[in-house]
Amino acid sequence: MAMGDRDVDVSVEGGHVALVTGAAGGQGRAHCVRLAQDGIAVIAVDRCADLDRIPYEQPNRDDLHETVALVEAAGGHGIGIVTDVRDLAGLGDAVRAGVQTFGPIDVVCANAGVIQLLPATEIDPVDWATVIDINLTGTWNTISATLPTMIDAGRGGSIVITTSVAALKGTPGMAHYAASKAAMVGLARTLAAELGPHRICVNCVAPTMVNTKMLLWDGAYQAFRPDLDAPSLDDVIDIFASGHPLGVPWVEPIDVAEVVAWLVSNEARYVTGAVVPVDAGALIA
Repeated sequence: MAMGDRDVDVSVEGGHVALVTGAAGGQGRAHCVRLAQDGIAVIAVDRCADLDRIPYEQPNRDDLHETVALVEAAGGHGIGIVTDVRDLAGLGDAVRAGVQTFGPIDVVCANAGVIQLLPATEIDPVDWATVIDINLTGTWNTISATLPTMIDAGRGGSIVITTSVAALKGTPGMAHYAASKAAMVGLARTLAAELGPHRICVNCVAPTMVNTKMLLWDGAYQAFRPDLDAPSLDDVIDIFASGHPLGVPWVEPIDVAEVVAWLVSNEARYVTGAVVPVDAGALIA
């Protein structure tokens, strides 16, 4: 359902409209705000509730309200819509609400995703299904729900999928996460070929560790320092940095958002089927 205390009446005729999933925090929020700075109206979508089997805190409705407020503070227009990317019907409702408010969607950021850190021998069918359904099927649902309006509008567009360096470089302890992210690369490249005649570019951004709640939680620290009973951030920050030739423990959400903003801009109008790392050198480490 749409969130907000007032009706939104915004004309973006001749402008651009983006739908961003996982928008209530982290990278998704950064994408929303950065796109708003370029005059793109934003449909911010998030589940806004914690998830069974996902052990770190998820954003809530107040967080989604804050994203919309930050979009408006950046001089843009936005609406927040609560739905789960596993719910194709709910995403269809979100698309219809966004189109009714702003007009046709021509930018899609399929960003929503979750992680578990488990050895392969401990991933049970529910764990596997949860991560695959949210990350991979959720990405497909997002694209499937938005494609008709993009194609019908006939003005091209851009889809950016948030994959990961884990899709490109083997990383122990996240088999189901890596599988979901690697599948996104195949999806993006296939769609890039199929949607090219409609002038719709499809690309992936592949971040390394990002300074969000997905990285900074007790279970993540424990996975990197199993020798300690209760490791803290201080105990793992040097390990995080050691995987990056540029020497930083992580990148910031804005670092990823800047690449997303470029990929959906006119400057990248002939870039499609690409996977762009934002990895501080992790793939060459």
